[in-house]
Order: sequence, then structure tokens, then C-alpha cells
Amino acid sequence: QVQLVESGGGLVQPGGSLRLSCAASGFTFSRYFMYWYRQAPGKERELVAFITSSGASTNYVDSVKGRFTISRDNAKNTVYLQMNSLKPEDTAVYYCHVRATSSGSWGQGTQVTVSS
Repeated sequence: QVQLVESGGGLVQPGGSLRLSCAASGFTFSRYFMYWYRQAPGKERELVAFITSSGASTNYVDSVKGRFTISRDNAKNTVYLQMNSLKPEDTAVYYCHVRATSSGSWGQGTQVTVSS
């Protein structure tokens, strides 16, 4: 079955950086777009970024453009989210997502907290 395992979250000061990873298994990784979402307390889950199956194209929510970079390594079945210039409003649980089944699949999430 599809499995997504996120890692790399933690506590960081404003202006700092983190790199999230999502290790995927159970499907042909290189055939699917991959997505990063986040959910802050009391807010709806929002799409942060996605990357096409080959990695040739990416897209970002306006609030992270120029600060976050999504990438993938199809040989390692892993998608990454490099987050720079972090702000307190980036605090959220970050989730990896793939639509390899009709219902889609989610990881367990990784907590990112930006605070001084």
C-alpha cells in the first residue's frame, strides 16, 4: 500500500531554515505529482507546493514564493521541501500527499515551529 513518511521538522528561529523530506513507497513514485500541504492550529489544510512527476515544473502558494523550494529525487523515491527565511506564520504541521489512489494518500505529518 501507499506509504509516505515525513521527517525534518523542528523548532527554528525566525529567519532560519529547515529541509523536510518525504520518503514514499507502495507506488511508482516517478509517475506522480507530489504535494506538500500544511495545517496550522485552527486553520484549514492548505496546499504549499507541488512538483510534476519529472520534477521539471513546480508551483507554490504566494505566501512561500521565493522562500521555499520543492524538489524530488526519483531514484530515492523522495520529495523535499527546502524552507528558508522562515516566519512565525509558517508554523504548522506539514504533510506530504500523493494522488496515486482514488482517495489520495497522506503522511503522518511533521511539525514545524518558527519561534524565538
